[in-house]
Amino acid sequence: MPTSPKIIVVDFGSQFAQLIVRRLREEGFLSELINHKRAAGFSSDDLKGTRAIILSGGPASVLDADAPKIPPAILQSHIPILGICYGMQALVRAEGGEVSGSQHREFGRAPAEVDADSVLLPNGAQELVLWMSHGDHIGTLPPGYVARAQTAQSPYALIENIEKQRFGMLFHPEVAHSARGEEFLRNFVLRCGCVPDWDVIEYRQSVIESIRRQVGEDDRVICALSGGVDSAVTARLVFEAIGARLTCVLVDGGILRHEEAEQVAEQFRDVFHIPLIVDQAQAHFMGVLTGVTDPEAKRKAIGKAFIDRFRHIVTELRAEHPAHNYRFLAQGTLYPDVIESASGATTIKSHHNVGGLPKDLGFELIEPLRMLYKDEVRALGRELGLTDAILMRHPFPGPGLAIRIPGEVTADKCTLLRAVDELYLRMLREFDLYHEIWQAFAVLLPVYSTGVMGDARSYESVIALRAVTASDGMTAKAYPFEPAILEQMATRIVNEIPGVNRVVYDITNKPPATIEWE
Repeated sequence: MPTSPKIIVVDFGSQFAQLIVRRLREEGFLSELINHKRAAGFSSDDLKGTRAIILSGGPASVLDADAPKIPPAILQSHIPILGICYGMQALVRAEGGEVSGSQHREFGRAPAEVDADSVLLPNGAQELVLWMSHGDHIGTLPPGYVARAQTAQSPYALIENIEKQRFGMLFHPEVAHSARGEEFLRNFVLRCGCVPDWDVIEYRQSVIESIRRQVGEDDRVICALSGGVDSAVTARLVFEAIGARLTCVLVDGGILRHEEAEQVAEQFRDVFHIPLIVDQAQAHFMGVLTGVTDPEAKRKAIGKAFIDRFRHIVTELRAEHPAHNYRFLAQGTLYPDVIESASGATTIKSHHNVGGLPKDLGFELIEPLRMLYKDEVRALGRELGLTDAILMRHPFPGPGLAIRIPGEVTADKCTLLRAVDELYLRMLREFDLYHEIWQAFAVLLPVYSTGVMGDARSYESVIALRAVTASDGMTAKAYPFEPAILEQMATRIVNEIPGVNRVVYDITNKPPATIEWE
């Protein structure tokens, strides 16, 4: 890991909290997003080595009786603090200022005058458009604070206390709509003595050494392969660290894409020469998914089913090689998985390899990509020698097709959706659009629709198509297909896939939606 001082971002439940971490990463600074409930239990020892603390926004009002408070250990420390929106209001109130309910809320873009004396944007007085999203009003500042930016509604849009090195921004610098927002964040962490030394390529050697220390010289690792880039890069990293003491396991539970298991087996056995076991477990997975319709219950059932199969395989390996100790399970958990599974407000959705794993796991986890975003994983994979055939594949979730089938999952539904998905992705390549799109997939909706096919009434399945552009999956924008292309896609799917008579296109961005439907 980088040796720069640690930056902590305390998450008060803002939908933008993860963007703070992302913006800092883009500037070369590694930071950690921590739920405010976890931070509430911090002691001074927990903050050792921390050089900067950022308090995120949040949906609550600091005037609420149960409003989240700034952890005492943070307030009592001498670590520089930056409060953003709710975080600023909480800081103002904790330091003796006044916050009240406002009759003049600010949402969206707001012109602001930034003073020439601001240390967080030391380039002279200027007018900037900043992104606001708050309802409360700051009436008076705490002692020692001065205003450095104003809007028509907020005289204290930016405040600074140079002596205590504490700052507040009523706007959201992490949002792209705030002009020069990344400069505000960069200047703050630079003032704290942080060094922009994050580099994903240099991360390679440090994480390999970390894996070697964790595993030791005698133990063995199994790696969960899904066919996606995350698990492939994880496997390559672990293989570089411990060599043949790694065994990859691809569990085919009937929820993979078209010919996924065959393609992965060819890459890992014939190209990378990494030991691989393909476990045919379709019956097991369909059994545990019978009657399960709730998305969270589905993810947890899938997580447990994977672990059941890994345990079964390890039992067989131990019987065959009694001296081999398979203590570790490696998996391709990414930072967005961790954030979405443990949001500061509520759980958005449990990723089967984070929130979906049983408590009695039976393995020690190895998650070398846990601090990385998707684009960083691809850069690392390229450095490790993985081919574009793996690196540039669209992301595929660990729970597979199961979370693209709202409602109960059956083998027949998976077969239908797999055929649609394969045709959809093939058409994207034919239109030369595959690499313009970050992720595309089909969803089998839990409804039937009436149609007319061959002069006869049909009553068949409805397919939703999804395609988004993104850099890391934390935010995403629906891809703007030309209507003629969508029409061709719908026509071919209905004509070529028996059982489908209607196709719709999902144009919702993330947020407010997630990329996957479940």
